[in-house]
Amino acid sequence: MINEIKNDAKERMSKSISALKSQFSKIRTGRAHPSLLDSIMVSYYGSDTPLRQIANVVAEDARTLSLTVFDKAATQAVEKAIMQSDLGLNPMSTGTVIRIPLPPLTEERRKDLIKVVRGEAEQGRVGIRNVRRDANAGIKDLVKEKEISEDDGRRAEDDVQKLTDDFIKQIDQLLVEKEKELMEI
Repeated sequence: MINEIKNDAKERMSKSISALKSQFSKIRTGRAHPSLLDSIMVSYYGSDTPLRQIANVVAEDARTLSLTVFDKAATQAVEKAIMQSDLGLNPMSTGTVIRIPLPPLTEERRKDLIKVVRGEAEQGRVGIRNVRRDANAGIKDLVKEKEISEDDGRRAEDDVQKLTDDFIKQIDQLLVEKEKELMEI
């Protein structure tokens, strides 16, 4: 029973790390990366469709993304969706190929992005701590029901705390890497 609680906690903490990585990938650095456009939805034949299903996105070089639209009729809709997104990008169309030059980040914008990244990291830490709280509550219930001894309960809580510390270190490491990436020129 204790192992089930610890495994569940570890699995949920891993999901928190994955969610944080996903959030970090959406935050733009100076480099062009295809995942930058993952959140864009295009109005395609009356329904919102993810950009990835309508076009192939590749990084042409460090500052340019290139999209090859599968259906020529959708080129205008793709351009419009990119312009209306909150990414501040200006696409240039040449037939079925759309090039998106990424403007260099200003120092002020970099600092704003670092604040956003730190906020996301804190949300990740809060998620990890919530999992720890749930796991400890489950362990305390087992002790209360007399299914495990108090000593086993304390050992299990210590194990959950070690797990929490490990995952928070991972978040801190991801944060350091992202901040370094944002400050590169």
